[in-house]
Amino acid sequence: MRAKLLLLTILFVGISKNISAQDLHYSQFYNAPSTISPALTGIFNGDQRVSVSVRDQWRSVPVPWFTATIAYDQKYYSKKSKNSFFGIGGSLNYDRQGNSNLTLTNLNLSGSYNYVINSNNVISLGLLVGFATRGFDVGNLTWDKQWDGLQFVPGSSGGEDFDLQRVALFENGAGLNYRLQLNKRTKIDLGVGGFHLIAPDVTYTGSSAVLPRLPRRFSAYGIGSIGLTDKLDFQVDGMAQFQGPYREYLIGGYLNYFLNRQAGKSIAVRAGVGYRTSQALYPKVALQYNQVFVAFSYDIDLSEFSQHTSGRGGPELHFQYLITHVKPMGQFKVCPIF
Repeated sequence: MRAKLLLLTILFVGISKNISAQDLHYSQFYNAPSTISPALTGIFNGDQRVSVSVRDQWRSVPVPWFTATIAYDQKYYSKKSKNSFFGIGGSLNYDRQGNSNLTLTNLNLSGSYNYVINSNNVISLGLLVGFATRGFDVGNLTWDKQWDGLQFVPGSSGGEDFDLQRVALFENGAGLNYRLQLNKRTKIDLGVGGFHLIAPDVTYTGSSAVLPRLPRRFSAYGIGSIGLTDKLDFQVDGMAQFQGPYREYLIGGYLNYFLNRQAGKSIAVRAGVGYRTSQALYPKVALQYNQVFVAFSYDIDLSEFSQHTSGRGGPELHFQYLITHVKPMGQFKVCPIF
């Protein structure tokens, strides 16, 4: 059992003097827009938005992975322009991985300039800046030198020294988004996002010449929704994400059924499924009541690794609250597309 535990630790953590980790990510990426493109800041049907996302996976093996995001964004209308508006927002991300408690904490500010081409089309350019820290704890790690040839000796020296166990870095990103919106229920977003464009140094050796800097992360996505009947919508979503040698492709969809469309009493339920090409299937459900939206999914790992664990993935939960202001006629500009 101890040998299996040590093997799993090595496979998942892979920690040495060149510690690195994959960026945070969500299966329901469209419910955490701040993590895929800053151009999506302010792109929603409303004036203000509060979002909370939580993902927890691999609790059945000794390398749990926990991710959380809290975000806020809003629209800002300039009285000087009739064909544009701005989006401003901020987000706090936290990510913890593996036995080493490899953690990322970052606070970002994002903004977007949105040009309204006409009543159905808007193109957005977004920028992101932020500050982050990344670090780890060696207290829970094991090393080959702690094996004396006959048994594992806890508390003995691992023979590994690190100049640093936490580093600070400057976060930055940019994105481009195109929104086609025929009505409130039929729309599509197509866009790209890039993060770590000015690649920061995240080495723990005290010398940036030892390792490459944090790899840039790029995403390309499409999110579309169409009203099929008076009470039924269909959404399809897809994303490709790249960071160094890492590749991730996701595709999914769901049906959205309105139990009540009356203003002030709107209720809708959603159900669907998605697939990640790293061999994971994730059924998903959601509930919307007026301006409150809650979504849940569960990753079902189909890879060979799942055969050696008691669990197959992990849950993911998203919460959103939208605020829409009533704008007095003649005093405030009303955006023709939202």
